Amino acid sequence: MRFRPFICIATCLLLSACVTQEVRKVDLTPPTMSETPVAEDLLLDVGVSIFDANVPEDYDERVENMIQPEVRRAEANYMPYVAKNLLQSTGNWGAVRVVPRPTDAVDIIVTGKILESNGERLTLQMGVHDATGRHWFTRKYHTLASKYAYDDTMPADVDAFQAVYRELSDDMLKHMQAMNEEDIRRIRSTAEMKFARGFVPDAFGSHIEENDDGYFELLRLPAENDPMLDRVRRVREREYLFIDTLDEYYSEFHRSMYASYQNWRSATFDEAIANRQLKEQARSRMIGGTLAIVGSVGAIYESDNPYVDYSALGGIAGGVTLIKTAVAKRNEAAMHAEVLREVGTAAEAELIPYTMDLENQTYRLQGSVEEQYQELRRILRRAYFEDLGLPVPEQDEGEEAAAGTSLRDNG
Repeated sequence: MRFRPFICIATCLLLSACVTQEVRKVDLTPPTMSETPVAEDLLLDVGVSIFDANVPEDYDERVENMIQPEVRRAEANYMPYVAKNLLQSTGNWGAVRVVPRPTDAVDIIVTGKILESNGERLTLQMGVHDATGRHWFTRKYHTLASKYAYDDTMPADVDAFQAVYRELSDDMLKHMQAMNEEDIRRIRSTAEMKFARGFVPDAFGSHIEENDDGYFELLRLPAENDPMLDRVRRVREREYLFIDTLDEYYSEFHRSMYASYQNWRSATFDEAIANRQLKEQARSRMIGGTLAIVGSVGAIYESDNPYVDYSALGGIAGGVTLIKTAVAKRNEAAMHAEVLREVGTAAEAELIPYTMDLENQTYRLQGSVEEQYQELRRILRRAYFEDLGLPVPEQDEGEEAAAGTSLRDNG
């Protein structure tokens, strides 16, 4: 009987497979810092955009991947601040700010998308590009946390997934160091001209051009004493002040969220591991049970014995038993997944209510920050024309009226 030895061996291998116990430790390796100090006029300003929360619309998909929507959306605002702090700590960059969305107010934009996040593992897809339209890189960063990262003695400024942000920082530094001074100055000048063109296209539209490949070419620069450029720079400073106000909010959000988020991560650490292991065991047992049944049925048909091959029937029974235990394992895994969702729901009660006060208005984090940012730019553009004593373009007046009075005093 050719089937039986093969089936026995395959089944034993599948059932003996176990999840290896990994030895993990908290990664406290600092990010790489430039060996030679960078001149101040060559420091590139960085904007870390709010991440894509990547919450599936399909409910079953969210359940399968144990995604708690409100927790994931909170993470999309929390993680950029962690990345910003680590980048800023290196001294490799100019001002590093969290921004609601990509903006021409900075030289470098960092974007992110959450692919997987729980207490045990984090996978992010990160992208970096500069003001010239040059794409530096897009890369997936993945790391596993240590249970000791959630110990009460761990400093609050050490993230459980510090390695992800450190690797991002090191990759950005390598890319920047491959450029010369002329490249860096071109990025800075291009960012300024793009910002100026966005406010006054008639005055600065001829200074910069976008080619067919999506790259921005710097055609010429205005004189340093150009009064219109001076006004644009003042407008840009006002936008920086607004972004800095938002940065303070993200800082407060980070502090307020930290305790409950750490508890959520800590609680999901063991559950995530158990859930994954049970799924792997269930799969192995399901395959082993199916192979046992197929092999035993084949043995019966190949047997020359006119009577029933009871040993083969025993193989079928054993295969059925394995499949039953696989189903039981899946049910157990589902119970662990439910625990994860319950933990997430408990965390939501603390994460949802956070709001921000800006210009005597209170805003919820979701949605309103970007809307506020868009409205601010409309108002700054209007102020630019009023400062010059010029009529405000009709389109701007219509946009401001439609936007409402979010930035105005309630009193």
